[in-house]
Amino acid sequence: MLEPSETSTLIDALNDAAERGFTESFIVTGGRLRARDSGALFDSDQVTICAYERFEGISDPDDMSILYALKTRSGVRGTLADAYGTYSDPAVGAFMDDVAFAWRKAA
Repeated sequence: MLEPSETSTLIDALNDAAERGFTESFIVTGGRLRARDSGALFDSDQVTICAYERFEGISDPDDMSILYALKTRSGVRGTLADAYGTYSDPAVGAFMDDVAFAWRKAA
């Protein structure tokens, strides 16, 4: 996990991830992961989930989100955020379904 605490927020987790070297910001576009800064594109088999943290809205269940700390095969490390539940991005979910966890051997 990304050093969770009871008062942890998405911003806190993003800052923690950046301090741990996950400095790139990723988005999913066209079924691939794109690094916002460099524009580099990665397929799901080139990406590993190093950690993740889920956040639940204290006063509003619609505020649920998830943050992934990802590493690419080429060594790029960064984060990908998404809503969790009803408002999640189907493209992100489809991409992440095919990404391996660092602590689990790929099939």
